[in-house]
Amino acid sequence: MVIHYLGHSSFRIKGQATSVVTDPFDPKSTGLAFPKVSADVLTVSHQHADHNYIEKVEGNPFIVEGPGEYEIKEVRVIGYPTFHDSSSGSERGQNIMFLITIDDISILHCGDLGHKLTDETLKSMDQVDILLIPTGGVFTIDAKVAAQVTSQLDPGIVIPMHYNRKGLDQNIYKELAGVEDFISQIGEKDVQPEDKLTITKSQMPEETQMVVLNG
Repeated sequence: MVIHYLGHSSFRIKGQATSVVTDPFDPKSTGLAFPKVSADVLTVSHQHADHNYIEKVEGNPFIVEGPGEYEIKEVRVIGYPTFHDSSSGSERGQNIMFLITIDDISILHCGDLGHKLTDETLKSMDQVDILLIPTGGVFTIDAKVAAQVTSQLDPGIVIPMHYNRKGLDQNIYKELAGVEDFISQIGEKDVQPEDKLTITKSQMPEETQMVVLNG
């Protein structure tokens, strides 16, 4: 399985037979270019323009936008309802986390999660191999809470997303923290960005490792 970071909260996950794209973004809402990409399955965590630019994804994908369990080709997707803020959705509404299982690897995409996970959510969720988690704060959890959620889930690999970076529209996102804050919270040192993550189930580390992807 191969994971590419497309930027912001969007990834392309390519299995042996099926591909998934998460949270495609409108360039006008981010300042980032969205690449030409196709998918069999497309997940949308919530209906904001920096997460739901579905018309840009080619391949006539099956679109998953809500909670529940879905089986599409060789992919299993489970949507877990959460909130976009720490006030039960009163500020920014609902957010859906998606647990995507492909090539026997489970990947949790947190969307714009705004809070720590409840015991109820944790009990209902299978083991997470790879965690894709927002870390920039302001519109989502910040680096400190992201580290706490990482500890709650104990994944093999954690990949940060939705943080400040070069090219992001600073008129909108200037208050977002960079990825360095999360690296510090996790306690990692000298993390070098990679162009992609290529991994099999048997290669999954026993203790959580951080991977930062170029996007």
